[in-house]
Amino acid sequence: MCRLLAYLGSPISLDSILCQPPHSLVVQSYQPQEMTAGLLNADGYGLGWYDRRRQSQAFTYKSVLPIWSDINLPSLSRYIHSDCILAYVRSATPGQALDLSNCQPFTYHNWSFIHNGAIPEFRHRLYRPLRDRLRSPYYELINGSTDSEHLFAYLMQLHQDQPQKSLQQTLKTALQDFQALAISHNSQLSANVILSDGQQLIASRFAVNTQAPSLYYLAQEDQHLIASEPIFPGHWQVFPSGSILSLTMTANVTADTPQSPDWILVNP
Repeated sequence: MCRLLAYLGSPISLDSILCQPPHSLVVQSYQPQEMTAGLLNADGYGLGWYDRRRQSQAFTYKSVLPIWSDINLPSLSRYIHSDCILAYVRSATPGQALDLSNCQPFTYHNWSFIHNGAIPEFRHRLYRPLRDRLRSPYYELINGSTDSEHLFAYLMQLHQDQPQKSLQQTLKTALQDFQALAISHNSQLSANVILSDGQQLIASRFAVNTQAPSLYYLAQEDQHLIASEPIFPGHWQVFPSGSILSLTMTANVTADTPQSPDWILVNP
């Protein structure tokens, strides 16, 4: 199981949430506390951040190195400042290649996506059913072999097909479809995902026939965090299993600040 981290709020340095906290994502790579599968997150990591003054698409940095051994990270993370950040450390599913094509965040246009979870025996159970549902250009969007990238491609296709829906509602539909596939193919599925377009975060904690990985939310003043494990002490709220959270940046007189969170359930 991977570990996820996302931020939306006033601009901060990447270092302040990625490296400095006492239980930072760097620490979680070698000493996670709430993983239900695996012991380490040593199979690479990835970062996504937005600077909408320059472009609407996310900037990304990916590595197949363990995050603790990348000598570029301390300097890079002090340099980068952003009001919207996604990051993850990877614990690869057995059988999945350790290469950059399987490294998150995955991106499409201005959307970026990270996933913590797994579909056991994905190649033998849900690989073909998921790919059969994909049309061009979403089929061609997949460069790697992970279940994560297939889930993202399917979500982007649904978003294109249902433009009248919010992405929060589209994610709900996608998770319900994944649930039906998992049940019909006697499979398990866990899908803690976080998506962003630079102005909103949409996150889910969800599983079928297994326990959902841990996920938390914290709001403090104009800063909002989502994390697999709390990175520092605070009033972190546990995501209910089967829930989706949406945070949106709204302009006011002084700055862009996130609105109050909107929660919905996949299966109310």
